[in-house]
Amino acid sequence: MSKNGQSLKEALQSAFAAGVIIIAFVIAILIYKLVLGNPVNFEGLNPKGHPLPGNYMAMVYKGGFIVPLLITIIIVLLTFVIERWLTLRKARGTGAINAFVAKLQGFLNKNEIDEAIAACDKQKGSIGNVMKAGLKKYKELQTDPKLDKDQKLVSLQKEFEEATALELPMLSRNLVILSTIASISVLIGLIGTVLGMIRAFGALAQAGAPDALALATGISEALVNTAFGITGSTLAIIFYNYFSSKIDAMTYKIDEAGFSLTQTFAAQSK
Repeated sequence: MSKNGQSLKEALQSAFAAGVIIIAFVIAILIYKLVLGNPVNFEGLNPKGHPLPGNYMAMVYKGGFIVPLLITIIIVLLTFVIERWLTLRKARGTGAINAFVAKLQGFLNKNEIDEAIAACDKQKGSIGNVMKAGLKKYKELQTDPKLDKDQKLVSLQKEFEEATALELPMLSRNLVILSTIASISVLIGLIGTVLGMIRAFGALAQAGAPDALALATGISEALVNTAFGITGSTLAIIFYNYFSSKIDAMTYKIDEAGFSLTQTFAAQSK
């Protein structure tokens, strides 16, 4: 891929991430206003009043203006979890990686390079792309009379490293969004918790009898935002670690296949 093509691809990916966040925020506001704040969820059909007994949507609505931000975080999290899952599933290719690596080793042992390249085309995915680039270089170096064995090995390793460097960013892309959500979700929830407690203590500080509605609203705001913040952070940590482990395993398989390729070339070259 050319430098201009790579820059365009990165710009489109940044635009996608920004678009997801904006759309998620709009959806979150609509959910907050039209679903959670629906008058039928409240006593006297008044969103400013008490929630109906057992109506959790009204209770969440009482969490205040921080709730749409936390809903946005949850929507963005789920969107990028799905995006990462689809991307990594595509990166795995069409068949089992272990079987693919074993098949390539068999072709290499028989010096059947064209068959190995065809297997890469069939496998697809990141490991298929990397190995195809390495195999093409492998085939080219076999008939190159200008380089000695050591130079050929260096050239093959360089080709493999360059192909790997092109694939790895795709595997780890957008994981930073999950790690960021893991950090800020609790903090935003904590802001809502503090604001709710301020409202609750303000109701208790009323002269005479405490303002029961303001007290209940403040407590609801504090608890709802705490729950949303912890939930978003917990899910983000779980999925970040899950995807990181999958990427590490795939990277290991790519390195293993590349090592096998260079060792076979070293053994068969003169």
